[in-house]
Amino acid sequence: MINILSIIFFPLLFMGIIHRVKAIMVGRKGKSLWQNQRDFFKLLQKDEVLSQSATIISRMAPALSLAATITAALFVPFLSTKAVLSFRGDFILVMYLFTLSKGIMALAAMDSGSSFQGMGTSRELSFTAFLEPAFFLIIAALILSVGAGSLSAIFALQNVVSAGIWNVFASLFIAIALYIILLVESCRVPFDDPATHLELTMIHEVMVLDYSGFSLAVIHYTGALKIFIYASLISHLIIPPYSSAVWYLLVLAIVYIFTGVLESLMARFRMNRNLELVLVPLSIAMLTLTILLVLNTGVW
Repeated sequence: MINILSIIFFPLLFMGIIHRVKAIMVGRKGKSLWQNQRDFFKLLQKDEVLSQSATIISRMAPALSLAATITAALFVPFLSTKAVLSFRGDFILVMYLFTLSKGIMALAAMDSGSSFQGMGTSRELSFTAFLEPAFFLIIAALILSVGAGSLSAIFALQNVVSAGIWNVFASLFIAIALYIILLVESCRVPFDDPATHLELTMIHEVMVLDYSGFSLAVIHYTGALKIFIYASLISHLIIPPYSSAVWYLLVLAIVYIFTGVLESLMARFRMNRNLELVLVPLSIAMLTLTILLVLNTGVW
């Protein structure tokens, strides 16, 4: 029940931290932490306008994408170290659900018949192609480190504080890789700027340009939930097992604050640089898995 309540209330609330930090960094007061919730309920009450060429794919895609993301969230530990659902190898299903969510929105973007939205879809899917193997290698390294097979068990047993020096470095590298995946999956700076509407630089925003009202509210919540899932994995990776929920929320807030500071201090990269940076999580995961394999096989 605690994890379900976290899925409902926390994603939009913590997104407010990013907006508040970005406002403070440029000397503005900024909007309330609860403004995202107000905007969400306001959008739910508005009518939708869809292209005349749009089919049922465009109408159903936001809800299906949200359903896939919520299902994936049920396998992730949040305030409680035990996920709502769990079985050995569930991380494979979680990754497939994330891919399904993005694939549905990609179909909806191309369903509009706009070459502009097709361009953004091509860019975003090119990033995803490198993130899936990186995520699986990260989980493989964690399984090798703790010996568990489900997401909740892996992050419940992972302990950076009492682990050996090499496991500490491995955990920190994995946290960095997960954070880069968070930035890519949520289309944040330096990969994409959610606040821009410049045609040649848009990636994710161009995919949802045709949506308004209820569907746009669902899309915003789905994006916030994806960030919340990855931030929670990073938090559980860093804090000791079965720590107080206060430590979990503190590390979670730090991740969001750092994201806000990062977006305030740097601009988005050029498109060719983005593909180079997307390879970083894959490289880190391969390096970390190699180190742990060498340590566990006793070569050193």
